[in-house]
Amino acid sequence: MPHPDGSYWFTDPPYGGQLYEGTPDAPGGPSNPTGGSSIGSDSRPRSRTSSASCPRPCIASIRAVASTRWSAKTSCPNPNGLTFSPDYKKLYVISTGPGPGDKGPGGKRDMHVFDVGADNKLSNQKLFSDFMVDGIKCGPDGARCDIDGNVWVSSNGNPGGRGLGYSGVTVWTPEGKLIGRIRLPEVCANIAFGGPKRNRLFMCGSQSLYALYVNTQGAAPS
Repeated sequence: MPHPDGSYWFTDPPYGGQLYEGTPDAPGGPSNPTGGSSIGSDSRPRSRTSSASCPRPCIASIRAVASTRWSAKTSCPNPNGLTFSPDYKKLYVISTGPGPGDKGPGGKRDMHVFDVGADNKLSNQKLFSDFMVDGIKCGPDGARCDIDGNVWVSSNGNPGGRGLGYSGVTVWTPEGKLIGRIRLPEVCANIAFGGPKRNRLFMCGSQSLYALYVNTQGAAPS
């Protein structure tokens, strides 16, 4: 995620070590204990499959190839999707379940919000939403903010993505109140605003790519 100061913020969970991601962990590694492989895949130790080898799942920023600095190692387990508020004073971070080979319970598939200080240090961590809608867990993955500060989050209706009518996108106010939903016939992973006016929402489903014009704009840059 780009920041106006020139840095790029990203999370570093271990999901890329899974076989179906195309870069399986080395045989015997925590996410590939049986030594599985696939034609054309590139097996490497899981610690090398991320953008920058963080000793544990964390939130990081990178300014250039030769200069990396950790911005935060928080109590938010298995951080995944993230997005800034339009004024870059808030950082929203999705905490997903345990990665392959991880020990411990992992995240609870919810979202946390942090204050971003002048030095880009994170503080004042709070639970933003547990994504329970009508008793259904709308598991989050990717997120983006619009120009009004509303948070758009992909939804994986449970159990197992089979929560009919609860997969797609949920929309939340900056205070964490649900104000809108987009229903898709399959789970949704990543989302992004695009188009010349940033008023077209692109939604990456499990097998399809969806696009929808909306009555707002994505916060720039998206």
